[in-house]
Amino acid sequence: QVQLVETGGGLVQPGGSLRLSCAASGRSFSDYVMGWFRQAPGKLRDLVAAIRWGGGSQYYTDSVKGRFKISRDTIHSTIELDMDSLKPEDTAVYYCAAATPRYGSNWYKGPFDYFGQGIQVTVSS
Repeated sequence: QVQLVETGGGLVQPGGSLRLSCAASGRSFSDYVMGWFRQAPGKLRDLVAAIRWGGGSQYYTDSVKGRFKISRDTIHSTIELDMDSLKPEDTAVYYCAAATPRYGSNWYKGPFDYFGQGIQVTVSS
């Protein structure tokens, strides 16, 4: 049974930094696409960043480019999202997600098969 468990959320001031971590278990994620989504109140859940478990390709939505960095630790089976220069509009529930292997230019578009329970990130002074 696949489990994705997020940690590291919380309250941070504008301009601050935060690291989210996702512990992935229950199967081998070799070649899987791993991603971070977020959902703000009243809005749809959107993909923020994605990475291939095997490394190489990464994707970022335009609003976080240059501020967020996704990475994976294959030894500890975790996915991290390092968030810098945080803005109030980054406030949302963040979800870790996994998709079965995808290839081609749309490799990051899913659909994603598994989601974590979500963790709150609040950017406010």
